[in-house]
Amino acid sequence: MSYDFSTSANREETNAEKYTLREELFGTNHVTPVWVADMDIDTPGFVLDAVAKRLKHPIVGYEEVPRSALQAQSTWMREEHGFSYDLEDVLYSHSVVASMSLAIEAFTKEGEGVIVQTPVYSPFFHSVLHAKRKLIKNPLQHGSDGIYSFDIENLKSQIDGNTKLLLLCSPHNPVGRVWKKEELEQILALCLEHKIVVFADEVHSDLVYGSNRHIPFATLSEQAREITVTAVGVGKTFNMAGFAMSSIIIQNKELRARFEEVYKRVHFAQGSVLSHVAFEAAYREGKEWLEALKIHLYGNYSMLQELCEEYSNVIRLTPIEATYLAWLDCKGMGLRDKALREFFIQEAKIGLNAGISFGREGSGFMRLNFAVSRVKMSEIIELLRAALKNRFGEVSG
Repeated sequence: MSYDFSTSANREETNAEKYTLREELFGTNHVTPVWVADMDIDTPGFVLDAVAKRLKHPIVGYEEVPRSALQAQSTWMREEHGFSYDLEDVLYSHSVVASMSLAIEAFTKEGEGVIVQTPVYSPFFHSVLHAKRKLIKNPLQHGSDGIYSFDIENLKSQIDGNTKLLLLCSPHNPVGRVWKKEELEQILALCLEHKIVVFADEVHSDLVYGSNRHIPFATLSEQAREITVTAVGVGKTFNMAGFAMSSIIIQNKELRARFEEVYKRVHFAQGSVLSHVAFEAAYREGKEWLEALKIHLYGNYSMLQELCEEYSNVIRLTPIEATYLAWLDCKGMGLRDKALREFFIQEAKIGLNAGISFGREGSGFMRLNFAVSRVKMSEIIELLRAALKNRFGEVSG
């Protein structure tokens, strides 16, 4: 079956977050929003058909997450990522961020240390600070080729007896890395040595390009499995964030018991029956759609790459291995962060995430969500090209 991503439904008349909050965030509604990480691409028809079929039953009440839905996810994880686990290892969650907050509470006490690797999605460090834990920043190294890597020596120097948890973003948002096995094994060795639990946010694991391969942290070894809490779901992969369903995989019984103590206190319950149906349909029927989507997304990225190469003296595109989030190095523009943000809003008329919001290591960067239709991506490229030409003239690398 072929899938057409050239156009998508108009979301401006819905309560879509990226459109509804434009005035509040950017001071104007006259920007094309490419910030929050959902897609301006239609949710797959087979997901919506499954939900429509369920709605033919006239009662929508409390329901348990069906075992068949968890089995569909388990099969997907085994076939796509080589990750095998028992269904009893899985807990429902409405969001990865909520799961992360529970992990912080479950595996640390006030004042104890939690490692984050910046620049990173801001809830990583906000969740630590809100919980009154010690934030340990282990900034990523930024190579001259634009590629990021772990700074293992810095990490070694930061760890002490009070360090209890590491929040791993894999694949990484916003820098787009798919961590290689040998990189992850360096993290694993330190965490095993110092008895540090790893919370692995792997929600972007299906959105990997080319020869890159996502390696679930828990699959590195039997020892890795015993210290890992994995968060995964369909929200990013199939543009289903509005169904608010993800899962938490904990294979170590002791860690699971500690996590469940907090989990049950919050009373997550079992979520929405419609979410259960959508979740199962995505994992059962989504393989072909996803492969077509990734080709489309990389085409959008390539359009942006071509523009950045045209203006390489002022803007550089970080090489991407996963996600649909472009990390733009704008330091060549010579603008401070506030002025940089204003350039994109007022001159390019597109609403991006300011890099500084991902930590001070993001200063001079902007994050652009290219998960849009081909028509919309063409519009975004032309808006940005016109703004760059107007500000910098005919710049060529």
